[in-house]
Amino acid sequence: MKLPTIGAAVLAAAMTLAAGHLTAQSPPQQTPAQDDSEKEIERYRQMLSDPFSNPGFLAVDRGEALWAEKRGPKNVSLEGCDLGEGAGKLEGAFAKLPRYFADSDKVMDTEQRLLWCMEKLQHLDTKDVVARRFSGPGRASDMEDLTAFIANKSSGMKIEPQLGHAKEIEMAAVGEELFYRRGGVMDFSCATCHAEDGKRIRLQGLPNLSVKGATAQATMASWPTYRVSQSALRTMQHRLWDCYRQQRWPVPEYASDSLTALTLFLQAQAAGGEIAVPSIKR
Repeated sequence: MKLPTIGAAVLAAAMTLAAGHLTAQSPPQQTPAQDDSEKEIERYRQMLSDPFSNPGFLAVDRGEALWAEKRGPKNVSLEGCDLGEGAGKLEGAFAKLPRYFADSDKVMDTEQRLLWCMEKLQHLDTKDVVARRFSGPGRASDMEDLTAFIANKSSGMKIEPQLGHAKEIEMAAVGEELFYRRGGVMDFSCATCHAEDGKRIRLQGLPNLSVKGATAQATMASWPTYRVSQSALRTMQHRLWDCYRQQRWPVPEYASDSLTALTLFLQAQAAGGEIAVPSIKR
């Protein structure tokens, strides 16, 4: 049975309904066993951090080839795509996404903008591209590879959320409402897991993204990432999709305005964080 998608309806509702923020609670105290587990997890992360052994860079290479490949009825590449810094200019573009684009009159994240360029510049039918939005065994994802390539061009740069246009401000506000909006059969929100210090699921620490600063910076600056447990590179679109799935919400629509709004809010929380992608995670 196909589940309903999160899209325009949730976006419209979030614009008009103020979500109830969670009551602040004192962070739980770490036990000695938890401290030991955290140290071992950090040691594991350090073992994975060698960029020369990170398979995520294979996705970067594939994305570079896709960027220059001529496709579609127009037989043109994506090199004419404007990601905000000018046609074909990639350095620093990812650090400022999502952002407002006048030619589409809307705020777009990386994947939304790529799909727009495929359709408008290449006249490419993106149905197959969207069907392969997330890679799997024997199935490559153009979107993951392209996003990895584009994001890598901003490595070493600071996250610089764009909030100068009225629609950017509106989208960030919608994203904040979505972050606190409870729903689904579990009555969960993003804030259920990510609005307190010291929370975890099993051995996985849960970053507190409700406050601006180092934790939000380190989290957002590390996506896209290569997930060892999934043997695949994953983007923030996949991370948010998987979070909603685990909350037992309806499946989010890929490249929807609601996910872009949530991403812009999280980028605003992480402003100034130094991008280092693709990273590598459990």
